[in-house]
Amino acid sequence: MSRIFSGVQPTGDLHLGNYLGAIRNWVRLQDDYECLFCVVDMHAITNWQDPAELRANTREVAAAMMASGIDPKRNIIFNQSRVPAHAELAWILNCVARLGWLNRMTQFKEKAGKNRENASVGLFAYPVLMAADILLYKATHVPVGEDQKQHLELTRDIAQKFNNDFKKELFPVVEPLIFGAGTRVMSLRDGTNKMSKSDPSQQSRITMTDDADAIARKVRKAKTDPDVLPGSPTGFAGRPEAANLMGIYAALSDTDISQVCQDFGGQQFSAFKQSLADLAVAKLAPIQDEMRRLMDDPAYVEGVLADGAKKAQAMAAPILAEVRETVGFL
Repeated sequence: MSRIFSGVQPTGDLHLGNYLGAIRNWVRLQDDYECLFCVVDMHAITNWQDPAELRANTREVAAAMMASGIDPKRNIIFNQSRVPAHAELAWILNCVARLGWLNRMTQFKEKAGKNRENASVGLFAYPVLMAADILLYKATHVPVGEDQKQHLELTRDIAQKFNNDFKKELFPVVEPLIFGAGTRVMSLRDGTNKMSKSDPSQQSRITMTDDADAIARKVRKAKTDPDVLPGSPTGFAGRPEAANLMGIYAALSDTDISQVCQDFGGQQFSAFKQSLADLAVAKLAPIQDEMRRLMDDPAYVEGVLADGAKKAQAMAAPILAEVRETVGFL
């Protein structure tokens, strides 16, 4: 069976974009792939994190995975820092990756902004750690959004260079799994920017812990334009907010965007927003109820993560040993 590795950062405010773009898709993959789903807490500390909040957020993300339908008995769910092999392989791959490759990574430029000189080395090099996450388990496929394709291409480049340098086909060339509707959910305040935890406005995103009233309020206040909803996707040109809200509806309802346009085209935003809010509440409420139940039992959640880490470590150990022998370590 093909093997998948995927992860999400525990940096708080897990939101609708994380669910529709990643976690929901993971649930659908678990029947067809051997899956490792990782809470990537080592990636999270590329920017400073409050230690207590980092631990709480790690438990919350794990709870969200399970509440969404990822079965810990059929998949490996763990947090990255429990498996030290990630860090060791990342260092080895740092010595394979080229500085020029990392300089081309657009996400670093976006995240560092004008303070590039003050960014951590970890933020600059984290795509290499991402490559190590994947290659440590010889994953064959990685589900990615459009914004992560460049990092996966870097992983492929690093794997191929390692194989060429040591004249050994040790790492597979990883293939992307790119999903359609819902993989890129945009801000409720600006349809040209991705929904993000880093946005200072809480109104820009629906979080997985928002109650029904908060969800409805955020949908009602979501930015729109003065025209009626388009009757086909061709009408989205120059209308990013309409495209985003109707795309969210399509993703939540598992409906083609053309069908959403057909159903709501010609309506005012106000009527559509009520339908969207009702749908979002109906879809998220059962997940949120289960998340709350799991968060009230932190010992269980931590037990799942610890058990998953043992399984991940057992899977990684022979692969890392092969890498160490190939490199020439005694």
